[in-house]
Amino acid sequence: MSRIAKAPVRVPKGVTVEIAGQQVKVKGTKGSLEWRVHPSVSVSQEAGEVKVAPAKGHEGAWALAGTTRALINNMVVGCGEGFTRKLTLVGVGYRAQSNGKVLNLNLGFSHPIDYPVPDGIRIETPSQTEVVVSGPDKQKVGQVASEIRGFRPPEPYKGKGVRYADENVRRKEAKKK
Repeated sequence: MSRIAKAPVRVPKGVTVEIAGQQVKVKGTKGSLEWRVHPSVSVSQEAGEVKVAPAKGHEGAWALAGTTRALINNMVVGCGEGFTRKLTLVGVGYRAQSNGKVLNLNLGFSHPIDYPVPDGIRIETPSQTEVVVSGPDKQKVGQVASEIRGFRPPEPYKGKGVRYADENVRRKEAKKK
């Protein structure tokens, strides 16, 4: 049985939650998100809190209730504060530059990479070797950061590539004669 599903989601000031049947809409300063809840889970709002419970007669509904609670919590936090993921470029000549809705990357290939920024995501480049991905949707922020990292993942010998700022790359020793 899920213990996460039993904890209510607290809604901070500046964030509004609307529940219409199985549709949950969250609006805040960073944006708005909506999501359709599975039919085996019921969602209710009381006194600034959102409560999630499994519907009667559905098998495995506690697991879905825990997942639903976590997703609604991510929506509330994302619309209120937002999520960010920071990437660093390590390597000689590796550069990033943000031009509106396109991220230009020079990652040691014979050609530059132009990554189109999806809607709802903001990409900033405070320096040439730093990329900050931010937005209200936690899943989308993580997906975009993963796609950018996927162009040149860090390699274990020299450590060159695109890595998360908090990532620890395990280094291997070079081959000896």
